[in-house]
Amino acid sequence: MKMLSEMFTMGPGKNDHQVALRCAVGVFVPLATLLLLDRLDLAVFASFGAFTGIYGRNEPHARRFTIQLRAGLLMMLVMLLAALTARTGEAFALTPAGTTWIQVLATTVVAGACSLIVAWWRLRPAGSLFHIFAFAAIASIPNQPPLWQGMLVAALTVSLSLLIGISARVARSHRTPWVRPKPPRLTPGEKRAARLEAVGYVVAAGVAGTLGTLAGQWLGFGHNYWAMVAAVVPLVGHSTRHRVSRGMQRIVGTALGLVVLAGILWLRPAPWQTVLVIAACQFGAEMFIARQYVLAQVFVTPVALITTLLVAPSSPGILLRDRIVETVIGAAVGVAVVLAPTVWRRLRARQPAP
Repeated sequence: MKMLSEMFTMGPGKNDHQVALRCAVGVFVPLATLLLLDRLDLAVFASFGAFTGIYGRNEPHARRFTIQLRAGLLMMLVMLLAALTARTGEAFALTPAGTTWIQVLATTVVAGACSLIVAWWRLRPAGSLFHIFAFAAIASIPNQPPLWQGMLVAALTVSLSLLIGISARVARSHRTPWVRPKPPRLTPGEKRAARLEAVGYVVAAGVAGTLGTLAGQWLGFGHNYWAMVAAVVPLVGHSTRHRVSRGMQRIVGTALGLVVLAGILWLRPAPWQTVLVIAACQFGAEMFIARQYVLAQVFVTPVALITTLLVAPSSPGILLRDRIVETVIGAAVGVAVVLAPTVWRRLRARQPAP
């Protein structure tokens, strides 16, 4: 009952409108520019580069700049590796199935590595969800744009996010002291927890990617990386109950978001309207991501799928179907990974002493 009530509970706000506005502007300006240049094929690089703005939400300016700089550079590295991975199939003459499994394996490695780096740098949001999403989405694009163009868009978008992050300094009343933050140092216990968490990300992403791929080959649907993204959502939380609750909320929020997306696609928006929708949904997602996860997912789902449609057009109906099926698979795997240690401890406790 407590998990059910959390789906309808709104947490307290903390200058969320300021963060939401920064993130909305950070994604709108690059996408609008690409639209004017008729280069929406590069939209995915701008969208993921704009994720830089979600880090350091309410930190002082100097610390926020440092956090966002690290987050932006890490995201650029992820996008570069993803673009290179996308080219491996052609470079090594792999079959489509072989290319898919290479992408699953590479995304699994990114899940664990980025989780460890994020924990080492004490970045918030924690975990590697955004890096998994960015890597797998770019790696799965069939017709890759020139590498230098994609990375240029990513670098410019990250730079814009950094400028927006400290833009409040133009007003004296909003300035915070520019004090260089001390490098974060983890205690031995925190280092051990970070390593265990990274293992959890590897297991969750790897199992979900495998099941999503096998189910897709059997039932005839794609976008297996959505299962990998959904699988790591429950891994963030302070308790097992909270983590399981996030997995359930992910499914409910995604289902509601698909209803909203279906309505948007039914209206057949023009490209400039689509860019406005993405910016508006990004604003909504950041407004509620720390307060009401189900509601945040209602906004996140259209952003993820519309961005995919901009780069790799496909049937909206198939896209909606793939999203909900892969999300259910991934969330189930994530919840299982969260519950596994507790179940194991209880089973061992029931064993009679030798």
